[in-house]
Amino acid sequence: MLVVNRFRMDVSVERTRAELESAHALLAACPGYLDGQVGRNLDEPELWVLVTRWESVGAYRRALSSYEVKAGAVPILSAAIDEPSAYEPVEPNSVLNVAAARVT
Repeated sequence: MLVVNRFRMDVSVERTRAELESAHALLAACPGYLDGQVGRNLDEPELWVLVTRWESVGAYRRALSSYEVKAGAVPILSAAIDEPSAYEPVEPNSVLNVAAARVT
């Protein structure tokens, strides 16, 4: 699964970058994390993104429940723009929106 968290930050670039990189590192240390990165919008520099990819929805939810992530990443993650952030991968010839358990 793919998670896209967008942020509109009006604090310093250095602080925003440090907080997002720290949150990313905490998430990356969790089981089920595949890859991810922090990005900054070219046209609107106050718009940032944290994109992560996970083995499953369950892995992502367990990561958010870990003490380390709750203590160190949730404060910045709670500043994300309020919009849906979890996406299912769209592969060639795959069936989308299958009514099935998504937790492993």
